Amino acid sequence: MADYLLEFEKPLEEIEQRILAMETSVGEDGADAGKIRELKEERNKKLTEIYGSLSRWQRVQLARHPNRPYSMDYIKEWCPDFTELHGDRHFADDTSVVCGLGSMDGVPVFFVGQQKGRNTKENLYRNFGMMRPEGYRKALRIMKLAEKFNRPVVTLVDTPGAYPGIGAEERGQGEAIAKNLLEMAALKTPILTIIIGEGASGGALGIGVCDKMLMLENTWYSVISPEGCASILWRDSAKASEAADAMKVTPQDLIDMGICDRVVPEPIGGAHRNPKETADILKSVILEELKTLSTVDKQSFLDNRIARYQKMGVFREDS
Repeated sequence: MADYLLEFEKPLEEIEQRILAMETSVGEDGADAGKIRELKEERNKKLTEIYGSLSRWQRVQLARHPNRPYSMDYIKEWCPDFTELHGDRHFADDTSVVCGLGSMDGVPVFFVGQQKGRNTKENLYRNFGMMRPEGYRKALRIMKLAEKFNRPVVTLVDTPGAYPGIGAEERGQGEAIAKNLLEMAALKTPILTIIIGEGASGGALGIGVCDKMLMLENTWYSVISPEGCASILWRDSAKASEAADAMKVTPQDLIDMGICDRVVPEPIGGAHRNPKETADILKSVILEELKTLSTVDKQSFLDNRIARYQKMGVFREDS
């Protein structure tokens, strides 16, 4: 049973409580097992019904679910030999981003993943997944290392945005993000970006220039959060649902706009209900995409990325 339910998941609460009570009861017999199966079938039917018609705002809420897998959850599942690398060689180590190398079924990969915390203490340590300048510089250092050793880069995006603190601005937050955009565009090794949760603004884009961008089914990616947009347009953050519809922030919206290349399905009920299955699905997709990207001539990456981003958006030239 999920220990945290979003408002639209509340219809599942009673069924899951009954399943839990029966599973933990003493002296279960065949009749009990049959009843549990029936309840689970009923729950799965309800899950399918709820998750088959999610609004954009509900997907935003799922992307923020506190039990959703984070970067390190996936990396540990994929790479038992993962070695984390620290520091930007300029100022400090930013713990809101995890960088390092490991192997997925024998394929060596360099990872850059934004990392949130599970509780207040962890979130303070991870800065709520908001990278500072030293985080972007650390990420770039690892990506340049990947280029040097001819290894692919996988970036995992999950952030409410880049950290807007005074210290971050003093240390060149904007410059650090801008430099990453410049350097990543010309990096002579494959870059695969996956949105695993929130993809907000330059905080996401600073590690999001890529050859292929994938999004898990219940994620979002935009220049601003729905609440932020609603606060600007209507001076009312409570209109976040309307803003999410206007902004078109979901994976399918971004597929339609030519920004996202592939939507990765999640287990029924979302990634937080079955993190292991989600990790297995993602691993298979990553290995498939990296195999395709491995055939690209390294001298072609810059031109391919320019062509990729030039196709995005709609514009008109007046004569």
